[in-house]
Amino acid sequence: MTGDYLVRATALDGKVRAFALRATELVEELRARHDTSPVVTAALGRTAMGSLLLAAASLKEKGQVLTVEVRGGGPVGRIITTANGHGEVRGLVSNPRAHAASPLKLNVAGVVGTSGYLSVTKDLGMREQYSGMVELQSGEIGDDLAYYLVKSEQVPSAVGIGVFTSPTKLVDAAGGFLVQLLPGLEDDEIGAIEREIAALPHPTRLIRDGLAPEQVLERIFPGGYDLLDRYPVRFACPCSRERFEAAIVTLGTDEITRIIEEEDKDFTEVVCHFCNEKYYFGKQDFEIILDKATH
Repeated sequence: MTGDYLVRATALDGKVRAFALRATELVEELRARHDTSPVVTAALGRTAMGSLLLAAASLKEKGQVLTVEVRGGGPVGRIITTANGHGEVRGLVSNPRAHAASPLKLNVAGVVGTSGYLSVTKDLGMREQYSGMVELQSGEIGDDLAYYLVKSEQVPSAVGIGVFTSPTKLVDAAGGFLVQLLPGLEDDEIGAIEREIAALPHPTRLIRDGLAPEQVLERIFPGGYDLLDRYPVRFACPCSRERFEAAIVTLGTDEITRIIEEEDKDFTEVVCHFCNEKYYFGKQDFEIILDKATH
């Protein structure tokens, strides 16, 4: 399979769940839409891929969504990404052009910060949403997601995710993996998995070397694994003009009337902060919306 995609697998007679993805084009679209600095590209891309991996591991039904929020006190401010169980993700950051000095590599922890939290919210279509939160451990995102899985969901996990940008600031490689250890594993089996993961190069090195997600899992499980599923991943935002019209209705008739009477511009620009798509509403549009709101 070419392009960006994710694979789901099990190993050791179902006692291990594993997921791996390549998301280079997806993260490049996030970069282009938000005009992020290289280090913010890495932070946002890691969070988006982490959301996709968590969604693959925990969402079962169409319409369910998972949101990861990272707020570490660093110059990037807040990072939010939302993914569903069929490979779609979107995201935003408070400060897309943030920087953090580092002579050798992208300083993701420096731009994210470490004095804050990571939260995961799952909307499973029920009356109440599930939400869990942990203190940030490193600000590198992958380690923090693994800590969340252990502390909030009691699933020992390893997360490796990375983004590599070129000197031109474009995304050259993005990908990663999630491995979850389930009850029933022997100590020697756990030790073998840990050694294989520790011996892996950085996830972006694997992607740049041409390894597909299936081949990444082959490196982690040299004894073999069972492939369950494979599907494409992509940036997707459900925003639309109709959704914004519905949001304007919620302002109430008095506020809509005020906008019609006081607005001196030819149109009002409304921007979706997740994808930066712009929608334009003129006076006549507001009058039509007001008419709908009062009937």
